Amino acid sequence: MQHFSEVETRLLWPGPAGEIEMIITSGHIPATAIICHPHPLFGGTMGNKVVTTLARTFHDKGLSTIRFNFRGVGKSAGTHDQGQGETDDVLAIAAWVKKERPQDALWLAGFSFGGYVATSAASRLSSAARLVIVAPQVSRFEMANLSPVLCPWVVIQGEQDDVISPEAVYAWVEHQEPKPALVRIPGAGHFFHRQLGELRTAVEKSCF
Repeated sequence: MQHFSEVETRLLWPGPAGEIEMIITSGHIPATAIICHPHPLFGGTMGNKVVTTLARTFHDKGLSTIRFNFRGVGKSAGTHDQGQGETDDVLAIAAWVKKERPQDALWLAGFSFGGYVATSAASRLSSAARLVIVAPQVSRFEMANLSPVLCPWVVIQGEQDDVISPEAVYAWVEHQEPKPALVRIPGAGHFFHRQLGELRTAVEKSCF
């Protein structure tokens, strides 16, 4: 509990594969969002602008937030584990949050590869209250093989994504049961250049 404060707090937390570098903020409502970043082998970090936009939006709405570096990124120990070890880390962080802040609803969020990891974790967590994923990597990882996500969830997708096929995301959404809400942002590419405001608005309208 002492790690959560109104200002950003950086710490190294003992995860399953060693220390995990994270940034934590405390909100004024009983909910905490864990936010996952893009693929670490392609420059993804917790400082990614989509990740920080998600964190700021959640915090401005009163949630506590945790964003962290995946294995082998920044000061986080370990090596990239194709999403499996990364999911284990999210589950470990979620268990820690429930211990430290048992009153909090648990939100999971992620962008790109982080969307896959967050979905994987949500599919294994009965305590998940909400899932928010942006431009998920539906083609490069076996998202179709994950267990159903049972909490309310939303998928936000740019219609001009040049990394992930929007049509593949739409088709994947259609095959989900229960089905997530789908928010399409016209003109947005994968990294939402010059459209982070539209992304923020989409999160606010779909989640609050």
